[in-house]
Amino acid sequence: MAGSVWIRSRATKSGGVRHRVEYRLGGREAPTQFAGSFTRKRDATLRKAWLLGEIASGRAPVLSLLVDGPPALTLTQAGERWHASRFDVAESTKVQQSTSLKLALPLLGKSAVDAITTRDVAGLVADLVAKGKKPGTIRKTVQAVAMVLDHSGIKDNPARDRVVVKLPREQAEEVNPRIAEHVVGAFRRLPEKHKLALLFLDWSGARVAAIDHTNVGDYDEPRRRVRLRKATTKSKRALWIDLPEVLAEAIEATLPHPRFRDPEARLFADSGADALRTAIAKACTAAGVAVFSPHDLRHRRISLLHARGVPWARIAQFVGQRKLSVTADTYTHVLMDEAEIDYAALLAA
Repeated sequence: MAGSVWIRSRATKSGGVRHRVEYRLGGREAPTQFAGSFTRKRDATLRKAWLLGEIASGRAPVLSLLVDGPPALTLTQAGERWHASRFDVAESTKVQQSTSLKLALPLLGKSAVDAITTRDVAGLVADLVAKGKKPGTIRKTVQAVAMVLDHSGIKDNPARDRVVVKLPREQAEEVNPRIAEHVVGAFRRLPEKHKLALLFLDWSGARVAAIDHTNVGDYDEPRRRVRLRKATTKSKRALWIDLPEVLAEAIEATLPHPRFRDPEARLFADSGADALRTAIAKACTAAGVAVFSPHDLRHRRISLLHARGVPWARIAQFVGQRKLSVTADTYTHVLMDEAEIDYAALLAA
């Protein structure tokens, strides 16, 4: 059996050296295979001698037969273990991380975790760029690979090397909060079931997740206010949103008599975060206005409050923002129109 074996040495961040043993079972057209990584050159030389003996005897080397333990997990196998261990994050975060990791598996999924190099990760970045993936998507994919390798105990994690692994530069999109005319145009084209949810987000500046997680029991009818649960706020603290009279009356009109209300039922029962997001995009297109997302309404509300001279601390408290600097730097914009929406006119129509 023709073949070749060699040792490739490389410096590590900690100042040491790792010696990788690689081989081919055939000529240059045969794929390169990994046979171990060692801190001592002597161990790498012994592994190379064993491989040469196996190849000379006409046998394909079986690394699992060696006394130094079974071969390392592949990135796919290690990713499954890592994903199952993520009890510390929300389910939505687990889904995002799993989706990001899947983009790396076609190229690196079959590679042993201790065999992945910085050049492999750099090749992954180049492959994703060639496929037209966005910079943010590529960054999350590399982060997911890095977390899997950390979980697998890989030292000098190649996915965290910023000398060889270069990520494409991200250009932050400029957010242009929608003026009242745009929001009204979309409102008039929305299905009835989403209209109150849109006005609530426009008034409160809440994240769209509040539409899914705000229940009837969170509505304080005597004081006409809504409690946002801590799961939907950046500050991780519940807060109260005082509603204008006309919006409170419209919400109450959708509720059954207090004696027959289910506190665990959703306040915006017929709407939902994903459905609302899609409906707003379609409504904007139908109305001939620039498409905006529910989160753009948060930018709009914070900008309106700032334009009215409300202190940063009060704004952050009102919208449930954790850092005042983020409220000021990220969410505040110069508005072309600082007009509020006439809720009464819209709901009467």
